[in-house]
Amino acid sequence: MTTHSTKQAVKTSLYASRSPLEWAVTNNGTLYTAQIPIDENGEVVAGGIKAQAKQTLDNLKHTLECAGTNMDSVLQVLIYVTDREYLRTVNQVYAEYFTVPYPNRAALVISGLAREEMLVELVVYAAVP
Repeated sequence: MTTHSTKQAVKTSLYASRSPLEWAVTNNGTLYTAQIPIDENGEVVAGGIKAQAKQTLDNLKHTLECAGTNMDSVLQVLIYVTDREYLRTVNQVYAEYFTVPYPNRAALVISGLAREEMLVELVVYAAVP
C-alpha cells in the first residue's frame, strides 16, 4: 500500500511575507526552504555581501531550529549571488555555519534576485526528524 505524506509549513518568527509562500515546508522527512537576507521587519539588511550572507544563514539556522533540527541536517545548498566576486565572501561566512561533512552545493551567478538590493539567496534541502 502506498502512503502519501502531506506537506506541512514550518512555523518561524521570520517576517511574514506578503507573497504566497512559506519560509519552509516539510514532506517525507525533507525540509525545503529558500532564505534571503531580510531582517525582522522584512527589510534587506545593509552592509554588503558579508552582512547579507550572515543574515541569510542566520535565517536558515532559525528555520531549521523551528523544524526541530540544525545545520548538520542540511543535505544540499544552492547559492545564488549577483556577482562572481561575492562567492569568496559567501564561502567565508558559510564556513562559519557548516562543518565536515559539508552539504552538497552549487553556486550560481545570476543577473538579479527578486528584490534589487539582494545580493544573495540560498535554496536549501535538509533532513528532518
